[in-house]
Amino acid sequence: MTSVHEDRTPPRLVETAQRALLAMRLGDDAGALEAAALEALAADDTRELMLLLFGACSEMVATLGDGGAAPVKVQVFDAEGEEVPIDDADPPVRTAVRTLLAEVHGNTEDARQQLEIALDNASADEVESLVVQALRWTMRLSTACLERGLDVEPWIAEALTD
Repeated sequence: MTSVHEDRTPPRLVETAQRALLAMRLGDDAGALEAAALEALAADDTRELMLLLFGACSEMVATLGDGGAAPVKVQVFDAEGEEVPIDDADPPVRTAVRTLLAEVHGNTEDARQQLEIALDNASADEVESLVVQALRWTMRLSTACLERGLDVEPWIAEALTD
């Protein structure tokens, strides 16, 4: 399984994503952000890293949803664990959901635009929040796929399995 985004993504960004996922797997959000090296990445690289992660998430949603035969529900939760409507979520979470939904529906250009708008207007904390969200979804979706014996991008499986 090779994603469209992985084919166009520089290997150093795939390696960056792997290091961040490994830190996330170990429960180290701060380490994941450090591994993502956001300060060192150019804006275009941050956008490409995000598209790589959201593209992988989209593929896993399709895999888990049996190609659309069994829909996968995307939910947003507040700090207390209560489900909230997407419009009531923090801006980075809203962006993450909209980006993922665009990718799931095959609208990579719309996903790119969502990220461009968010990254152009986001504070450093909001960018970090968006990256953490993408990493968490990548980790959770890949874990669900692996537990069910479903395909996962090799670079993700390598980062998340021993």
